[in-house]
Amino acid sequence: MSKLVTIFGGSGFVGRYIAQKLAADGWRVRIAVRRPNEALHVRPYGVVGQVEPVFCNIRNDESVAAVMSGATAVVNCVGTFDRKGKNSFDAIQHEGAERIARLATAHGVQTLVHLSALGIESDEASEYAASKRAGEEGILQHFPNAMILRPSVIFGPEDGFFNKFAGMTRMGPFFPLVGGDTKFQPVYVEDVAAAAVMGVDGEAQGTYELGGPEVKTLRSWIDVIMAEVHREKIVVNLPKFVGRIMAWGFDLAQTLSLGLFKNGLVTRDQIKQLGNDSIVSEGAKTLADLGIKPIAAEAVIDQYLWRFRPMGQYDAIRDSAKNLKV
Repeated sequence: MSKLVTIFGGSGFVGRYIAQKLAADGWRVRIAVRRPNEALHVRPYGVVGQVEPVFCNIRNDESVAAVMSGATAVVNCVGTFDRKGKNSFDAIQHEGAERIARLATAHGVQTLVHLSALGIESDEASEYAASKRAGEEGILQHFPNAMILRPSVIFGPEDGFFNKFAGMTRMGPFFPLVGGDTKFQPVYVEDVAAAAVMGVDGEAQGTYELGGPEVKTLRSWIDVIMAEVHREKIVVNLPKFVGRIMAWGFDLAQTLSLGLFKNGLVTRDQIKQLGNDSIVSEGAKTLADLGIKPIAAEAVIDQYLWRFRPMGQYDAIRDSAKNLKV
C-alpha cells in the first residue's frame, strides 16, 4: 500500500503544487481543509481516490488528530492574514502549527514539513511575523527533526503578489506605492513544492530560506510588472505614514463590516512588514543546498500576466500588425 501524507491547507496556492508532486510520486494524499466541497479541484491530481479533500478544523485537537491518522508524513501550508477573530494570526500560525507538530509526534508521523515565511526573525513590529516565529518554535519543540521552509514572496499563476500589482495597473494613470525601497527575492511555487517534497521523503530536515535568483526593490519589481502588462503608470512613492493612514481606513472598514469587507489594498500589519527586506540571509541553507536551481520570475510571469494587458492575449497581434506595410 502506498504511503499516506496529510497536507493541511493542501488546496491553497502552494499546497496544491505539493499535492500534485506527491501524487505523481505515488503517495496517497489527504487534503485537510475547512471546506472540502470547495477543494474538489484537487481530486484530478491523482487516480480515482488517490487525492481526497477532508474536513479539518486546525483549532481543534480531535479534528487535527483524525485527519492525521495513518499518515506517514504531514505538511502544514496553513496561513492567514486575519489579525483578529477565531482564525487570527496566533490561532492559526502559532497555536495551529504547534498543535499539528504535537499531534504528529503522538501519532508516530515520520516526517513533517512546515511552511513559514522569510524575514520574520528581523521583523519585531509585525504581529504576523511574531505568530510565524512562535509557530516555528512550537514546531521544533514537539518535532525537532521537522523541515521548516521560509520562502520570500511566492510567484506562480495563482499568486497574490504579481497578480495583485498587475491588477492595480488598470486603475487610472497613477500607481500609489508604499515601501518601494523594500527588497524582495520572489521564489517560484514549483521550487517551493520541490523542496517540500524532499522534506516529506525524508531527504532533508532543518530550516531553509527560499528565494529566487533575483533580488530587486519593490519599486523595481513594479517596473518589471508594468513592462509585462504593456502599461505605463506614474508611480507615486507614498511615505509610510500615509500608508498607515490608508491601511487604518481599510482595517476599519473590515471591522465595521464584521469581516465582510476583505479587499483592502494593504493592512497596518503589512505596512510594518514592509520595513524589513524579504531576502535570503547570509549563511542560511537555501534551495542550492537541496540541489534545486531556482527559476527566475521573469522567465515565468509572462505566462499568466498577459491577461492584464490592454488587449490581453491579442496585444502581441496588435504590435505585429503595426509592422505590416500597406
